[in-house]
Amino acid sequence: MIVKGNEMERAAVDQVAALMCAAARTAPKARGTDNLSTLVITGSDIKKVSAEMRRVAEESDVAFFARDAANVDASLALVVLGQKTVQLNIPVCGFCGFDSCADNARAGAACAISAGDLGIATLAAAAVAGLHHVDNRIMFSIGRAALNLGLFGDEKVTMAYGIPLSVTGKSPYFDRK
Repeated sequence: MIVKGNEMERAAVDQVAALMCAAARTAPKARGTDNLSTLVITGSDIKKVSAEMRRVAEESDVAFFARDAANVDASLALVVLGQKTVQLNIPVCGFCGFDSCADNARAGAACAISAGDLGIATLAAAAVAGLHHVDNRIMFSIGRAALNLGLFGDEKVTMAYGIPLSVTGKSPYFDRK
């Protein structure tokens, strides 16, 4: 049997995306509370995300959303990590700017520790891609588009980051304009 390189590269991206989700899931979390949601987006669904990114760019006059959408179009897969931002009731924290988790909840604010957990999970996932030589870049814009489109199917997921994946001779995610 002969399998062409681009088929193997596509399979590698799928496998790495799965490993990235595993790394994100097992990343350390405050109080051991797992509020993480993961998605892998492939095929024509990638175009739905990039279209939403372009819509945001045009509607809000935020050029980097359009630039990032072009990067997404050059991707084989997107790994999207979302966080349910619930107060973790950690005493004497205040990292969110409120005196207590109850004050934070009353204000409808996000828990800073929960946001930190998402950051740790995102970095763990990106590290897996890097270790497997799959080009990637963490993008807020992909997360925003996924939330706008309701891709997580859970309104408690209120923050997200996306990581596009590519296997090409030169990474489409650097030297961007």
